[in-house]
Amino acid sequence: MTTCSIYASNSDESVVELDLESCTKIFEVSRNFSAMDLRSNQLSLSWPIPNCTVCTAKGKKCRWNNNATKGADTECFVCKRKTIQIPKSVILATAGSIILGLVTIAFIKIYLHFREKEEDRVRMDKFLEDYRAQKPARFSYADIKRITGGFKEKLGEGAHGTVFKGKLSSEILVAVKILNNTQGEGKEFITEVEIMGKIHHINVVRLLGFCADGIHRALVYNLFQNGSLQSFIFPPDNKDHFMGWVKLQQIALGIAKGIEYLHEGCNHPILHFDINPHNVLLDDTFIPKISDFGLAKICSKNLSVVSMTAARGTLGYMAPEVLSRNFGNVSLKSDIYSYGMLLLEIVGGRKNVDSSSTENFNVLYPEWIHNLLEGDIHIHIEDEGDVKIAKKLAIVGLWCIQWQPMNRPSIKTIIQMLETEYYNQLTIPPNPFHSTTSITTSEGSLARQPFQMEVIQE
Repeated sequence: MTTCSIYASNSDESVVELDLESCTKIFEVSRNFSAMDLRSNQLSLSWPIPNCTVCTAKGKKCRWNNNATKGADTECFVCKRKTIQIPKSVILATAGSIILGLVTIAFIKIYLHFREKEEDRVRMDKFLEDYRAQKPARFSYADIKRITGGFKEKLGEGAHGTVFKGKLSSEILVAVKILNNTQGEGKEFITEVEIMGKIHHINVVRLLGFCADGIHRALVYNLFQNGSLQSFIFPPDNKDHFMGWVKLQQIALGIAKGIEYLHEGCNHPILHFDINPHNVLLDDTFIPKISDFGLAKICSKNLSVVSMTAARGTLGYMAPEVLSRNFGNVSLKSDIYSYGMLLLEIVGGRKNVDSSSTENFNVLYPEWIHNLLEGDIHIHIEDEGDVKIAKKLAIVGLWCIQWQPMNRPSIKTIIQMLETEYYNQLTIPPNPFHSTTSITTSEGSLARQPFQMEVIQE
């Protein structure tokens, strides 16, 4: 219920000084003061009550009519509530801010929606691109010349061919291996294209394409600027070049996972036959990539032995059974031996193979490995954690180079050994060389000894 306040003032008093929002004069009252009023310090006013029936029916208030011209004793009026006046500029600014905020939120939602759609599209395009790339592309010799810029920049040269730097686009750098036109090279070319076109793994190099144009044969791979692992094998005391034990352990584990994929992750097991530091490439983040599948073989799933007619691989990394069947049958354990030799070179920071002579070669048994495991450390290691890593890699390496294939662990067991934090629970294997510190053999005589084995024919 709204009530109106009534103020009384002298006839000569200004209403401006009163704290009033608005006021309306009701009527004037004349009053004579008596001595009693002065003594009591009070003033009593009275006026008759108007007839407000009509005004009340209209929902209004009534008061005496001071305007004699209207001829009525009372008049109706509405009591005004005291309100706060807000400037229009403030209202407009507030409304504008709210509208701007709503528009901004709507814009962000629309942007996120379309960005998600774009990401979905990119993801789909990448999937389709990868799907199409399940098989390597075929290039003409003219394409190879264009990709390499006319064979402008040579990266390296080996027994099987020369590697040049090239570009598939402004962002995709490649290594193009031009194969030599020698006898037997065609077979290795077919083997590598057949195998590499089927496998995709983070620790296996990817074949992007090949060239078989007349007499010209070439292989196109992703380019890894860091080169091969061989370039990073240094003694631990070489502070300028040594990578650190944690990084070496990660590289060793990555190589093992690449071998596991080849042995157990493909439709048919793949025996690499040439695991060595030169054939392990490192990308920008030092993730290892197994490369060079020219000597590899695809085996049957129920493989026990592999059919071979001649030794294959790199001297010093070849398992004994690859050189002579007196040591047993060639199997997936042959790659394990090569991996073991690679591990021991990583730990020692030096080669364990003397291949200075093409007729004879020596596999030097690293006696310092047993010294390391027995506590008489001959390599400089400062941190206790690094000592544990070095010993673990050494133990795994020694297990891998056991003479008898049955004594070597499987690649899955090797990964478990490398991932364990309790290296002291690993058993130190026996000396595979016994009392012998080197083995000497002739490559020429081995090539004339046939291997009588079964399974998939070459």
